[in-house]
Parts: sequence; C-alpha cells; structure tokens
Amino acid sequence: MKALSKAIQKALYPTICKNLDELLRKYGKQDAQVRLWDGTTFGKTNRPTFTLVLQHPEALQQLLGPTNQLKLGEAYVAGDFDVEGDIEAAFDFGNYLLSREEAPRPHDGLKFALLNKLAIHEQSTSNEYTLDLHGPIHSKERDLQAIQYHYDLPPEFYALWLDPHMLYSCAYFSDGADLGKAQEQKLHYICKKLRLQRGDFLLDIGCGWGGLLVYAAKHFGVDALGITLSIRQAETARARIHEANLEKHCRVEVCDYRDLEPSLHFDKIVSVGMFEHVGEALLPEYFGRAWRLLRPGGVFLNSGISSVPSRAHHGPSFVDHYVFPDGELVPVGKTISIAEACGFEVRDVENLREHYAMTLHEWVHRLEANAEEAKRLTNEATYRIWRLYMAGSAHEFRSGDLDLYQMLLAKPNHGDARMPLTRADWYDPPEWAADDLAAA
Repeated sequence: MKALSKAIQKALYPTICKNLDELLRKYGKQDAQVRLWDGTTFGKTNRPTFTLVLQHPEALQQLLGPTNQLKLGEAYVAGDFDVEGDIEAAFDFGNYLLSREEAPRPHDGLKFALLNKLAIHEQSTSNEYTLDLHGPIHSKERDLQAIQYHYDLPPEFYALWLDPHMLYSCAYFSDGADLGKAQEQKLHYICKKLRLQRGDFLLDIGCGWGGLLVYAAKHFGVDALGITLSIRQAETARARIHEANLEKHCRVEVCDYRDLEPSLHFDKIVSVGMFEHVGEALLPEYFGRAWRLLRPGGVFLNSGISSVPSRAHHGPSFVDHYVFPDGELVPVGKTISIAEACGFEVRDVENLREHYAMTLHEWVHRLEANAEEAKRLTNEATYRIWRLYMAGSAHEFRSGDLDLYQMLLAKPNHGDARMPLTRADWYDPPEWAADDLAAA
C-alpha cells in the first residue's frame, strides 16, 4: 500500500487537528486521548483512562469516516492503531464512533475532502486469521472446524491468563476472592446445584481442559465422562486426570454431543460455556438428547451466554469473524421455552452477568501482563484478537449488552424432582473456604 505523501500529510494536517478536536468534543467524556504518529496529543485530560495511538495517517479513516465493528477490530489487529491504558474503557469511545452518521456530507467541506484522500489509502486487513468454514452450518463437520479453530491454540497460551483449574468460563466471586478462588467457588457452586453425591454418573458436555471433571470426582466422589471437540483440550484434560490419579473415575472423549451412545444414562448432566456453539435451530435436538440421556430424577445444569433482544448491534461482528465462527447467542426466554418443550422442568434460572464482567476483566489484565509470552506462543495478531475480544466482552457484560445464565433443569420421576424445599445447601462454603474461616 502506498502511504500518503509527506506533502499531502502537511496539507491535510490542520484539517486533521480540527476534526480530532471536534470528535473528542462531541464524544463528551474527559477520559480519552488520541495521539498521532508524530506524538501530537488531543484530549482535555493529562491523566487519560485510555489513549488511542494512531500509527499512521491512514488510520484516521476509521476515526473520522464511516466504519463498523468489524473494520475497527481489523484495524486494531493490523496494528493501524493501539490502545494504551484501560482497553475496556475504550469501548465506550468505540460505540460512539459506531453510532455516528454513516458518512460525511459534501457540504462538510474539508472533512469530506480529507476522507476522500484517506479512502484511497485505506488499509486492507489480511484474512489470514479468519476461518473459511465448509459444510452446512452446525453440521458435525463444520462444528468441528469452528471448535478446533478457537480451542486448539496451545494450552500454554490459555494457562497464561486462566486460573490453575484452567476454567474458561464465568467465575463466581465473593468479597475479596481472587480469580483462582472465584473459579473454585464456581466449581463448588455448580456441584452443589447439581447436588452431586458419591456414585453419581456425571456427563460434562464441553468439558474443556477437565477442571470440573477433576473437581467433581475429587470432592464429590462421582464418576464422570467429559466430551469435547478439541483434541488439544482432550489431551490436556487426560493429563490432568492422570496427575490427580482419577483415571478410574474420569474419562474424556473427543465426541460431538450428537454422537453419544443413546444407551448411556447419567444421573446428572452439566454444560458450561458450550451452549453458545449449538445454534438456535439445533437447541431442540440439544435439549432433547440431554433429556433422553438423563435418568428420571436427574438434573441438567446448563450455563451459557444469552443475547439481550433490546440491545442493538452495529454492523458485522468482529467476534463472529475472528473469535467464534458460527457462534449464536439466544435470548433466555427462547431457551427456556425450548427446554420445557423437550420435557424439562425449570427449577432455577440465575443471571451471573456481573460475575462474567469481573472474570473477563481479570483475564484481560493477566493476558496483558503476559503479553510477550502470549505473542511468543502464538503471534502478535492472535494476542491482539484475544485482548480485543475479551475486553469487548467485559464491556458488554458490564453495560448489560450480554447476560450469562445458569439454568437448572429437572427430569421429574413421576412428579418427584428430588429437590429440597430451599436452596440453603447450595451456599455451603467449599472446604478451603471453611478452613479459612476456621483459621480466622
């Protein structure tokens, strides 16, 4: 790409300055700065929450011209601009850019002329880091491609910013809990909601790196089967099961939930963070299979992200292209209706939206603290994709654009759901928390 000549840059510079001043004035908040490639800084604060750093004049196209979420994300991944400071806070500014008029009018004068010049030199981002999926959407073959695209990165990359259990799902925070304890509290909370007991046969649909399997077998005495479509996840999960000396109680298979043997029957079923990959059209099959695999009197805990129908989204999604191809978020009301139509009785629905915002915030900071190692294990673009995706997700959960629901579904045995009258036992602290209290 031929860059703007120095002569053109010099001629356009007063217009650039005028339009950036106007942009920040209309944005209205005092927490933002914009810094140009030559060090010139715009913004009224000396202590910005974040600074948008433009690496070259062409990057102005995304700030001053028509844009969408995908273009902004691609410009960041390509290194056209960077974000110093709190990248989550920068998403308010990004939403402002997306909410403007689509394009300047000719009577806007110098701004219109500036953008015409910049458009000639607009960056085009390589599609090297996107996935060209093959086959019908949510076919087994296509789902395998999508899952392995996201989850088959080196396990060491995930370990840089996840907790010791390697849980890539919403933690459960209490006052003062760090990420590690919050994730262990989540494991305990899920096991108590399922009312696991020694001898139960547990199915974990989308078991990840095996954290829940190991915890449930170790602390609640269950036998467990975990399934995943990621070969690298399965390998790591098996190694963790071996390290915990639980091979007689746990096993992991690379298996699509649609391929589970119908002769298998489980006392309890859990799925945490896999639901988003199913697709709305296949939810009747997903819940229907869970119903048939579950013994009467059993329960199914399904935890997944839900879309918020009242929240509008602007243009094509960066996450759909670069992070979760074919992922679908469904409003919780539709999900409940489909689960009930399959026979399930809804016993509890809990929104943990704030907990997921806190979880993602911790992940982003841990990823940033290990930026150089993350780039070594993957590459610069992958680091940028994950930093952007997780920071944006944290912002969406915090602002109410996304929800996270734990849904407890029962399969009553002739009306007996085997549920106590209160939730009191859910809130028994895990063993390490009890030890902490005793020590205090």
